[in-house]
Amino acid sequence: MISKELVRKLAQERIDELDRDLFIVDISITSSMVISLEIDKTSGSVAIDDCVSVSRNVEHNLDREEVDFELHVSSAGLDKPLRVLAQYIKNVGREVEMVMSNGTKKQGVLLAATEEAVTVETTRQEKLEGKKKKETIVEAETIPMSEIKETKIVISFK
Repeated sequence: MISKELVRKLAQERIDELDRDLFIVDISITSSMVISLEIDKTSGSVAIDDCVSVSRNVEHNLDREEVDFELHVSSAGLDKPLRVLAQYIKNVGREVEMVMSNGTKKQGVLLAATEEAVTVETTRQEKLEGKKKKETIVEAETIPMSEIKETKIVISFK
């Protein structure tokens, strides 16, 4: 049986050798031994060569005679939720949509991220007393990571 820890160790060895600010986002292994490994980069995007290099290091250090497996190494897609702190940090300054644990949604610009919480700048229209027109209210809100179910990047073509 191939373990996530072994795959993580082999992938991290190559990531450290490449020294291109890559990091592991997710590793999954199905019961039919399909190994999926997602990587991302601190700044910029992951190159195909990065995926190939990590894939080769993992594949060459696992014995197909012992366990037959299928290996997929890819970059973390824009359409997938953020899953690790490094992804939150990479996307500071971008607009995100968050689904909270209670099911409500929040959208705003990601200002900061730590292990404990994220800070998001939200904008809303509100009618203030004594005013005829709605005013734009901009506020920074700190949200504990424990209250966030999912965070996705808002893709805009403006």
